[in-house]
Order: sequence, then structure tokens, then C-alpha cells
Amino acid sequence: MTDETTGALPGDPGPRGWRAAAGAALYGPGGFYRRPEGPAGHFRTSVHASPLFARAVARLLCRVDAALGRPAVLDFVDMAAGRGELARGVLAALPAEVAARTRVYAVEITGRPAGLDERIVWRSEIPEEVTGLLFANEWLDNVPVDVVEVDAAGVPRLVLVARDGSERLGEPVTGAAADWLARWWPLPAEEGLRAEIGLPRDEAWASAVARLARGLAVAVDYAHTVDTRPPFGTLTGFREGRETAPVPDGSCDITAHVALDACAAAASAPYPANTAYPPSAPARAASSEAAHGTPGTARELPRPRLLTQRAALRALDITGARPPLALASTDPAGYVRALASAGEAAELTAAGGLGDFGWLLQPVGVPDPLSPDA
Repeated sequence: MTDETTGALPGDPGPRGWRAAAGAALYGPGGFYRRPEGPAGHFRTSVHASPLFARAVARLLCRVDAALGRPAVLDFVDMAAGRGELARGVLAALPAEVAARTRVYAVEITGRPAGLDERIVWRSEIPEEVTGLLFANEWLDNVPVDVVEVDAAGVPRLVLVARDGSERLGEPVTGAAADWLARWWPLPAEEGLRAEIGLPRDEAWASAVARLARGLAVAVDYAHTVDTRPPFGTLTGFREGRETAPVPDGSCDITAHVALDACAAAASAPYPANTAYPPSAPARAASSEAAHGTPGTARELPRPRLLTQRAALRALDITGARPPLALASTDPAGYVRALASAGEAAELTAAGGLGDFGWLLQPVGVPDPLSPDA
């Protein structure tokens, strides 16, 4: 039986903003990210594309280790760890001496997978203090955000969505959301233009970086910057390996590209005086308090840097270059292995594909380990 005034089913909250709807659909009871098959059952990330990705991250961790002066305990934090694929791969790829000092954390809302290496600490929140590498591969795109659309009068309004995916326009955007929109995604007064309000992602990233005592924080995601914002937004869904319409009923992933430039600015901005640090993202995120600093102040952080995955992986010696043909006659098996590896590297760095992912690097207390001068 439906409610005669709203048409909603019993227990259905009815149309609401995309942030609330996606949060419940992804992380609530029975939500998409609580399903047993995990993210790998529905979409393929760089982690799943090739073990070369984990090896590159292990190489980056070694550079961070060197920049830190090879501490007695080196932290590696895998944000939105899925079923621990990256954490396992990085641990396996580390030199024995580094692995012996490395404390690996996998941060995820689901329970610990069976058979996971006992050296990997499984947590639902970021550790209180991290010295090492915090790596967030395709985390921020699943931090739910509200969607706005310009109405016939040229006014941006909140998009409300029902559980079946049907939408209607709500109230005009005001307050902090309107301020964020004006700064980071200004919309012309043209009916139908859409944007995603990235403020919750800024807050999530700032909260994560605040846990880093020394080392490097990296966010990797499909991304855009203020000069390349798409006119109709990027909200979409994934189900069983295929892109699909985003429907907030728990049946599919709901994702949108990340305004990484806004995240970068948020991590080093001082918080208003006499206020708490911003809350973390729902689920798959950090806890609700930052570990360092005092409200109203900001640490002196080195300048963050944005680069493509293609550039980042090449700096970590993943190039996709084909092996010399002469190897085929001297070591046929080695040539085949090298050729397969080159193909995997080419996929990870491909233009129009995984190579176009954005990498946001935020060093804390160390030089940028991917800088040409490092």
C-alpha cells in the first residue's frame, strides 16, 4: 500500500537529496558495499587490472620510507580497501627489510575477508596517527554528494531522487553548498545544467590528511578541475561490470568524478575558529575527528600536486614499453612475460582510460617523493 499523498511505499523515505539517498544505498543495511562479492564483482579498478599497480604503490611506499629516514615502524594505509587486494599486493611486493617494518592497515566498512594475510590490520576507520603512506584508490568518488540542477529561472536547485531513481527539483541551493558551487563549479544560468557539490569529499580528504603525522597522502580517482567541469555532471552507476543508470536502491554502485582541485585546497585550509574538524565521509572513511592541530589553525603543508596516473606511474617506472625483439630469440619465455607485462602497463597508463585518472599528492613533513628532484 502506498501513501496517498506522496506515493511512497511503507518504509520508503520518499524523494531526498542524492547525498542521503546514495549514502543509504551504498552503506546502509543491505547496501551495495556491504554485499559479499565486493566491488570487484561489479567494476574493475587499476588494482584489479594488473599486479603492476600494487608493485608501483610498493615502490612509492619505499620512496616515502626513504624520505622519512627509514623509521622503525612504517605505516601503509589502504583506504576503501575492498577485499584487501591492494594491501596484499603491496605487502607481497615490498623488499623483505621494508616489509618487516611495515604496518599495513586496510580501511573498509565490511568484515575482514577470510584468509587475509594476518599481517594486515583490518579497520573500519583510519588509525589515529599515520607515519608513512595513506593511499586512497577510488575512495572519494564513492563519498556521496548532492546533485544540483539549474531551473528555468536560472537558479541552481537541489535534485531530489526517489528509491527508483526518478528525480524532481527541490529547494534552491544555499549556505556552504552554494559557496562551494560558486567557487568550484560555477553554473551558467542555463536550464538543465547540473553539478555535484563536492564539499563532503573535501571534508573527507581533509580529515584523512589530518591523520598523517609525516609522509604522503595520495587520492586516485577519475577527476576534473575547475576549468574542465562537465556541463551535466558525472553521476552514474555500475552493476556487474557495466555502466548503468544510478538508482539508489542498493543494487548498483553510485559514483561521480571528483573535483580533486577542491580537495587539494581543503586539506591545507585552516578550519574556522571554535569549530570541530569537518566530519568524515559516511562509511569507507576516516573517523569524525582529526588527530592533529587545533581548530582555527592549519599545519604548514607542502604544496599539493595533481598529475595524471600516466605521469605518476611513469615516475614509478611503469612505462608500457615493449621488450626488445632480440629477447624473443635469446629468452622466449622471458620475452612473453615481458610482453604481457608491457600490455598491462599500457592499460594502466592508457589515454582515454586508466591513464587519465587523477593523482592528488599531499606530502606532510617530507618532500614530494614523485617530484623530478626527489
